Amino acid sequence: MKLAQKLLQLRRQRELSQKTVAAGCGISRQTYNGYETGLRYPRQRATYEAMAKFFDVDVNYLFGENEQFVTDASDRYGAHGMAQARALVGELAGMFAGGELTEEDKVAVMRSLEQAFWLAKEENKKYAPKRFRK
Repeated sequence: MKLAQKLLQLRRQRELSQKTVAAGCGISRQTYNGYETGLRYPRQRATYEAMAKFFDVDVNYLFGENEQFVTDASDRYGAHGMAQARALVGELAGMFAGGELTEEDKVAVMRSLEQAFWLAKEENKKYAPKRFRK
């Protein structure tokens, strides 16, 4: 289940408006609407934590495997890293659409590619100009 579906389900179970949820999470209604419709994703872990606290659920429930990876990329490398991670996840989703691999194999492939992504990012750091290094 995607983040948008989880948020919609949680809000409807509690019979709350988007405005109420957004205010409780400290974000605008438009931003929350984007999350709930799947047009946007939170860029910072703190937003996931605020929503989890508001709905009284574990933050890991809101994070899927892929959202965790994308958020980690955002935390470590900013918007550009997040865009690269999201593109990688999208390409993998297309690759898995054929249904030839078991779920365990898909998870193993995803984890291997995530690991390769992080290694490549670390390796490429030394080629970045000093002002962009953290």
